[in-house]
Amino acid sequence: MAVAVGGALLSGCGPLRAEGGRGSSAESVEAAASALIAEVSLSFHYVAQSGENQTMDQQLEIKNIARGSVAPVLAFTALDRNGQAMPQITVGTVYGSDRGNLVVPYGTSIDILRFSGAGEQDVADVRVTLRSAAAARISAGQHDVKAQALDSQGHEVTRFERFSAVRLTNEDDFPVAVRVAYILWDRPPKGVTQQAVEVTPVGGLTEVPAHGSAVVPVTGDAAAAVARNADGPAVSLKAYSSQ
Repeated sequence: MAVAVGGALLSGCGPLRAEGGRGSSAESVEAAASALIAEVSLSFHYVAQSGENQTMDQQLEIKNIARGSVAPVLAFTALDRNGQAMPQITVGTVYGSDRGNLVVPYGTSIDILRFSGAGEQDVADVRVTLRSAAAARISAGQHDVKAQALDSQGHEVTRFERFSAVRLTNEDDFPVAVRVAYILWDRPPKGVTQQAVEVTPVGGLTEVPAHGSAVVPVTGDAAAAVARNADGPAVSLKAYSSQ
């Protein structure tokens, strides 16, 4: 489970300008309304171990009961098995829900948490604080965008092999925007959660058309990471809604 704390800051809730323009007061009201809606509509659940092969550990499930997509900025406190805070542990994310980088649709989506510090293997839960939120500029899809690795000839290969591009496929009726992460996982002993030890962006923010696809070339740091980790057993290639 995750302990959620509503920490969104609401400010500038004065009346709208009489002329109806979008001045700073109106924008502050809109921002405050977005934050309040998000605080009511978002809930969180931490899953340390998935218990299934090919499923990622240390998942933060984010449930959004509002109809619109939201871009939250979250903060985390690691907790031990007694529910006590572990201030020596730094909590980060793979998809960026702590930076406003993850767009959360109606329904359930996930981020992946990363822990660092003395005793990181003893983290049992997290406290989640909603620091701020805004309506997403681009709606997230209701289906996950599929990320398929391609070789230099455009043929499909597995994510474990060396690849030169990633094909993104959108099943929704409207265009979506995603980022792609190439994730290297550690290989912990039995009973310890598997953790992302290296996360490399592949390309930048990419729009994928409705019922269509887009191809992202693998260059720079991403190409180096793929070359370094190819033929290893513990990598993931994931697309996630962003802005």
